[in-house]
Amino acid sequence: MRALVPYLWVFLGAGLGGALRHGVNQAGAAVFGGGFPAATLFVNLIGCFAIGALTSLFAFRGEAAGQHARLFLTTGVLGGFTTFSAFSLDTADLLERGQGGLAGAYVAASVGGALMGALMGLSFGRAVFR
Repeated sequence: MRALVPYLWVFLGAGLGGALRHGVNQAGAAVFGGGFPAATLFVNLIGCFAIGALTSLFAFRGEAAGQHARLFLTTGVLGGFTTFSAFSLDTADLLERGQGGLAGAYVAASVGGALMGALMGLSFGRAVFR
């Protein structure tokens, strides 16, 4: 049972993050309409800032916070809010380790692959579900 505790923290955080994301999406649609995905952009930018700040907090002052707080806030809340934050942190880690070429390849593969996956999923969905 003890091994399930970290999963519970992630589960609770992801639910909260997902609810926050939905709230931002609703507010963004009300304010900006549907012409530009402003809410998604906002979520991604805020999520990236938050994961960077939290990672620094845990690295420099996180002894008291513990692993459960890290899992709840980063993997859980921010994972439910936006997975773009994890992608950005992975890229930043590669850059900080001096692996700029690998970081560039990761960005290109992630963005290009994600866009291709979305387009292929849309095409598949149209063919199967229409």
